Amino acid sequence: MTTCIIAEKPSVARDIARIVGASNKQEGYLASTPSADFQLEGSDYVVTWAMGHLIALAMPEAYGFSAYKAEDLPIRPNTFQLVVRQVRKDKEYISDPAALKQLKVIRSCFDKADRIIVATDAGREGELIFRYIYQYLDCKKPFERLWISSLTDKAIREGLSNLKPGSHYDNLYHSAKARSEADWLVGINASRALSIARKGGYSLGRVQTPTLAMVCRRYIENRDFSSIPYWKLSVFTEKEGMSLKAVGSEDYESEATAQTALAALRSQSQLKVESVTRKVGGTPPPLLYDLTALQKDANRRHGFSADKTLSIAQSLYEKKITTYPRTGSRYISEDVFEEVPVLLRKIGMPLSNPLNRHSVDNAKVTDHHAIIPTGETPSGLSTDEATVYQMVSNRFVEAFSPDSEEERMQVRFTDGTNTFTWKAYRQISLGWKAVQKGKKVEAEMKEYDDEQVLSSLPGLTEGEVLPLVSAEITEHKTKPKPLYTEATLLSAMENAGKEVENAESKKAMAECGIGTPATRANIIETLILRDYIRRDKKAIIPTEKGLAVYEIVKDKKIANAEMTGSWELALAAIEAGKMPSERFAQGINSYVGTICEELLSLSSEQKSYPVYRCPKCGQQSVGIYAKVAKCRNKDCNFHIFREVCGTMLSEDNIRDLLTTGRTPILNGLTSKAGKKFTARLILNEDYTTSFEFESRKGKQRGR
Repeated sequence: MTTCIIAEKPSVARDIARIVGASNKQEGYLASTPSADFQLEGSDYVVTWAMGHLIALAMPEAYGFSAYKAEDLPIRPNTFQLVVRQVRKDKEYISDPAALKQLKVIRSCFDKADRIIVATDAGREGELIFRYIYQYLDCKKPFERLWISSLTDKAIREGLSNLKPGSHYDNLYHSAKARSEADWLVGINASRALSIARKGGYSLGRVQTPTLAMVCRRYIENRDFSSIPYWKLSVFTEKEGMSLKAVGSEDYESEATAQTALAALRSQSQLKVESVTRKVGGTPPPLLYDLTALQKDANRRHGFSADKTLSIAQSLYEKKITTYPRTGSRYISEDVFEEVPVLLRKIGMPLSNPLNRHSVDNAKVTDHHAIIPTGETPSGLSTDEATVYQMVSNRFVEAFSPDSEEERMQVRFTDGTNTFTWKAYRQISLGWKAVQKGKKVEAEMKEYDDEQVLSSLPGLTEGEVLPLVSAEITEHKTKPKPLYTEATLLSAMENAGKEVENAESKKAMAECGIGTPATRANIIETLILRDYIRRDKKAIIPTEKGLAVYEIVKDKKIANAEMTGSWELALAAIEAGKMPSERFAQGINSYVGTICEELLSLSSEQKSYPVYRCPKCGQQSVGIYAKVAKCRNKDCNFHIFREVCGTMLSEDNIRDLLTTGRTPILNGLTSKAGKKFTARLILNEDYTTSFEFESRKGKQRGR
């Protein structure tokens, strides 16, 4: 009997081939007789590979829709056609020669085989890669599935000994196919509808457009935010030789009011303890990493992009030192938990029993458990690979370490009029925090950053009177929500754009996020590639092009993150066998009809921009364009760039500048040093522009 094993990549194929004794290298595959130490039904083996997505859904041209016509929309193929992966050559797309070559090899391997073992990545995309090849080649051979979470020799051997029938993963395939076809239907129809309506080339997508909308919405909110100052009272007292600073509960809208309150306070000589709360409690360790959590942490700590972290995690997996990276679970099952003591010893970090079970839950393990070390000794790692491996290892040790223990104290003081709060804590035992030498995790820092850290807490009792040593007022400003970083954008995608603080709600929302842990990095990179968003240091901000697209679609269903999240929930239901894929397809078909109608209706809303008098040549000839306002008189070179210090000038701003010589105050301007400032833009006599600051009405810094 001849068995064909098909992997997703050559490197994985080589690992499997070595286990089954397939050492005879051929063009595009490896062949063998089974090795002495691994026999499976006495088979001969051929091991080949797919090189990623070799087969894709055909473009509209294959169905006779070459031209962009409103009357053709929405395009809904009765049966989707499969084609070999396409690459651009000159102005047209052709079948990828490398894909054609490898498909010929795979066909030959399938023809030789009596049965097939599917060893593509154990997930939605891996399943789709094989099924599309199988369907395209019209193969009828029986197949079984190798489902493993690591590429260690032990995992491969165990997996080959516990193969599942291919039909066991039919629902996974139906979910993957439904996702692929939905992305095609939404992306093709929405892009064509908007391109027709606005006579340009636009790219929209089921997941990419809601993600763009989130980035634009946050950017505009941040840019247009006006800080409001407020003042707070603080008092200082002493107890047992410790200086205690307590902050007033009231916010004062003016400095004068705060000063009056301060003067009244300084006439007092003592403070009374109104209430004392002391609490000893444990903080459980953070959960193990899934892909999204790893990407967020790597971005926060090391500035790695989500795509870079995924690439590194994939490399560590292929080097057999960590488990499958594209997982959405932060837990391990009971059977994996039994191996944890051995794994801890192998990575040189043994822990005493009992091990913490915070990350152990069979019910919360999906197709794959959390990312953990395999116990294999790492070697030949790049600096970045070593960094990510250390993160995974540290988190693994933290997860099974004891809870940390702290005593927290909160005291409310009063002077008879005002109330002041003092908070402090002392560390009783570090527990899991000892792994990284007591460094605070980010979430903890946010929650407790107003606490005083002490080695011992003072003995304060309700009703006790303490001296008022001094008092002060401090000025504060309201702050906008910060611009998205890659880490916070991943969180927003995970929660379908909702601001969710409650941990349980967050957990529930994560199930209907937009995209999946495996695809979110690619979505961000696609938006960057399309020049819709860009990285600005650590921030993710929209480009002018991205803002223009957002302004067009912001109120349309195509930009609704929550709705897109509900589709992800439906895809998960298909995978679980709780929803037929036909019902999902009906919903998508109805949805694409709606978005085509919405977007095509925009053609009547096309703006006609007014023309303004040119301050230089005097003609009625200044037009406003996407990136610049400029004079159309070919002999006049007057122009004003619309992007000023990271802020886009609106049409109203341009009008004011041309007609009155100055704009209103512009918020959110960013200097070359990265500092935010506000100023007016004014038109100079030589037709250049410069800034005018409110504090000193004089021209500053010409442009």
